[in-house]
Amino acid sequence: MNTLQRPAPAPAVTPDFKVVIPARFGSTRLPGKPLLLIHGKPMIQHVVERARASAAGEVIVATDDQRIVTACAAFGAEAQLTGADHRSGSDRIAEVIERRAWPDDTIVVNLQGDEPCMPPALIDQVARNLSAHPGANMATLAFAIADGESLFDPHVVKVVTDAAGFALYFSRAPLPWHRDEFMGKRGHLPTSVTFLRHIGLYAYRAAFLRRYVTWEPSPLEVAEALEQLRVLWHGERIHVGLAAQPPGPGVDTAHDLAGVAALLGG
Repeated sequence: MNTLQRPAPAPAVTPDFKVVIPARFGSTRLPGKPLLLIHGKPMIQHVVERARASAAGEVIVATDDQRIVTACAAFGAEAQLTGADHRSGSDRIAEVIERRAWPDDTIVVNLQGDEPCMPPALIDQVARNLSAHPGANMATLAFAIADGESLFDPHVVKVVTDAAGFALYFSRAPLPWHRDEFMGKRGHLPTSVTFLRHIGLYAYRAAFLRRYVTWEPSPLEVAEALEQLRVLWHGERIHVGLAAQPPGPGVDTAHDLAGVAALLGG
């Protein structure tokens, strides 16, 4: 039985919004990741094309490296060179907001630079989600986990929400913990509760992001290595929409890159 309930879906009208794509050159597991080629095009170009296929009014790559700026210019994308000492993509986006003096109510979607398969429809959906929930300063998406292996995989981030879809907690652990059904048989996926996998796609209001980046990392964030927990730690609300379709795979490793290349075809 699926126990997850949600209010009526967000209105079909997509608000004005901007997409900023943080793209860091020095990835630990895959150095130079944004410039790695997928069928002859750098990965960042695939990501930009996904963003351009959405309803975004503006798409900007925010990067710490001139090589990425140069690559973006070669395929006609706008890129902003930002500071090299940012701790996260959110900090990099906040610098773009300040440099361009965007108004406080601007909706900004954070599309990560290693998501070359993100459906444009989800980019639109997360912007609509934030617009439809004035009580939240941040919105994201999730989808149901369908197998026990994913539920217990620490690389798969889980989210638990309240009845209205506002996040209660994000974790790498299997949440919620089903006391009776997990007793002695871990790896099993109970059907009496819905488990949600978080999608790393965010929408913020500019004023909120300006405040967020002034906060120090919270203990929960440090423990789980999940930046969004800083938001909950400070009592802010994140609305979690149910994704209209599954997201494509991201790229963290060389193996992921090969899989994405196969998925995207020639």
